[in-house]
Amino acid sequence: MFKRGAVLALLLATATGCGSSSGDDAKTITVAYQKFGAFIQLDDQLKRVKGEYEAAHPGYTVKLLPIEATENDYYTKLSLMNRSPKTAPDVLYEDTFLVNTDIAAGFLAPLDAELAGWADWGQFSDAAKSAAKALDGKTYGVPMGTDTRALYYNKDLFKQAGLPVPWAPKSWDDILATTRTLKAKLPGVIPMNVYSGKAAGEGATMQGFEMLLYGTKHTLYDESSKQWVVASPGFNDSLGFIKTIFSERLAPQPQDALDPNWGTRVSTELMPTGKVAINLDGSWLSSTWLDTGSKPWPQWSTVLGQAAMPTQHGEAPGTTSMSGGWVLSVGAHTKDKRASFDFVTTMLNKDNTLAYDIAAQQIAERADVAADPKYQSANPALGFFTDLVKVTHFRPAYPDYPHVSDAIQVAMESVMTGQATPEQAAKTFADKVRADVGGDDKVTTAS
Repeated sequence: MFKRGAVLALLLATATGCGSSSGDDAKTITVAYQKFGAFIQLDDQLKRVKGEYEAAHPGYTVKLLPIEATENDYYTKLSLMNRSPKTAPDVLYEDTFLVNTDIAAGFLAPLDAELAGWADWGQFSDAAKSAAKALDGKTYGVPMGTDTRALYYNKDLFKQAGLPVPWAPKSWDDILATTRTLKAKLPGVIPMNVYSGKAAGEGATMQGFEMLLYGTKHTLYDESSKQWVVASPGFNDSLGFIKTIFSERLAPQPQDALDPNWGTRVSTELMPTGKVAINLDGSWLSSTWLDTGSKPWPQWSTVLGQAAMPTQHGEAPGTTSMSGGWVLSVGAHTKDKRASFDFVTTMLNKDNTLAYDIAAQQIAERADVAADPKYQSANPALGFFTDLVKVTHFRPAYPDYPHVSDAIQVAMESVMTGQATPEQAAKTFADKVRADVGGDDKVTTAS
């Protein structure tokens, strides 16, 4: 097994081998983005936009820098690239939760002046525009689309187990009762997949833990006091749910769930072959199964149903979701900010956004895309996932959030593997966050 230092050295070597902005001609626009597993739509889209941009900008060349890495490793590699002007990309695919962190590190360029002259910026709602607005009030990226999360369930497996279809659980207890029936009636089928542990990265935090926590009366951050909530009954109960599904074998075996390729296996292998009955996942998932996806599955829309994640005990509003999203940003070290921004606006003009949002199954953030008949008819589940926007929550995307997210993943992993009780894991979480964010005055508890 690699030591941490060896892993970082390997990542650095890989990242710096991707290319550079400062080391290239000023008329070369380098674009760094994630290319991993089942999700190939962004790579396909960028290859098309590269040709379009170069045709419209004679003398300019677009150099694509696909980073083939899991989510956590992608963030690490991108950070390593950004630390030197010689390797920093001109344009980068940026998770919204890292925007403030990367601004504080000096990686991103503000785009307010450029956006003021872009007529299409008016197609974005104030909520969409806020996705890449930093604590300093400036904007550092253009949204590519957003998402929501819910429960996918296999209607054929439910019928085999004698369970009702359609399914609409009203509480966590309803979910657990259903998974216990599935386990008893369908040996060999994973009753429920919930991403958990370090290998799943931010997917474990968002698709797993926060989908539970934000269905209680507690959150991760107290906006009124500007403090991180490091202890609450909702936090312990969320870890308790993780403990229950893994200890009762209602979830995957921990050794499978901790495989970095687990998410790809779930979407391309296990769901299409009826080996997972319920999967807590994102609105984009069906992009894998389209004709243009990595695992076409024409029957997915008839085999699978979708159910909103219920709040813990059915408290109002009854259901919950989490939303995130990605933006395209311009690197602080770019030699030609205008040319880099023009690539962003080419990629995210109306036609290209429409094509990407359909292929990647994104919830549109451009009004003209959302109103387009092609978009509205592209996915039978689109209306369901769009309706969840009214009950959704967003991560507290402050600079310290990555530390908090990492501590959540550690807590989940210790519980799912039986190394700690929920109470022990919660205490370790609180101690780690307190140390990471700067002491007692930065944290609070809730009852």
